[in-house]
Amino acid sequence: MSLYVYAVVGPGHPAPAERIGVGGAPVRLVAAEPDGPAAVTGDAPEGLRARRRDLTAHQELLTALAADGPVLPMRFGVVLPDAATLTGRLTTRRGAYEQALERVAGRVEMNVKAMPAQGEAALTQLLAEDQGLRALRARGLRRPGYEASVRLGQAVADALERRARLAAERVRRTLAPLAAEWCDGPEVEGCVLNVSLLLPRDTEVAFRAAADRLAAQLAGRAELLLTGPLPCYSFVPAEAAGSPAPRRAAV
Repeated sequence: MSLYVYAVVGPGHPAPAERIGVGGAPVRLVAAEPDGPAAVTGDAPEGLRARRRDLTAHQELLTALAADGPVLPMRFGVVLPDAATLTGRLTTRRGAYEQALERVAGRVEMNVKAMPAQGEAALTQLLAEDQGLRALRARGLRRPGYEASVRLGQAVADALERRARLAAERVRRTLAPLAAEWCDGPEVEGCVLNVSLLLPRDTEVAFRAAADRLAAQLAGRAELLLTGPLPCYSFVPAEAAGSPAPRRAAV
């Protein structure tokens, strides 16, 4: 039976008692050595797909595990052919897993996304600050037409994105130094920034307050979306889950 792998945890981590995972399968711990890391796993369902209920089961299990100690979460859909392959991986990568578990101990991941500001207020602020756009709009009002509307619409969209990218750099400069580590996430359509930050768990409230202040200061230029706390997806070993290598916070 193939095994679905949820996470790697340290020795002594509480077992996920009576937990049901992806596909309704029971969840268990598998260790290669009594004093080494263990995998949280279950039987892989037939025809595994990213159904909402299974995505939810995966995420809820990881959240529960993270509440009991450091966890190296796997992305949805990690399947190994058998227990021998799993224990072999735990053995050969023991050092990397132990180092990563130490790095995320007592820490959580927060994700920050930035998007161009939308709405009438953002447009009003943009026109007040951009003389060229005001002139383009005035010409369109004097000689309205389809082509004039398209030019103005594209010019406004480009300007909003430029302003948002400048604001995103300020977000990075302000928030990254508050984290122990950070890494850029994949590009997300409509976003000009997607960054994950590794924070000491006891600084989450202060970090949220800093992000809220920054969002207020950037109103009309960028909209910020803060998600977390999350299991530390972005800070597992790259060879384990294909994650980007974390970088130290820097400005």
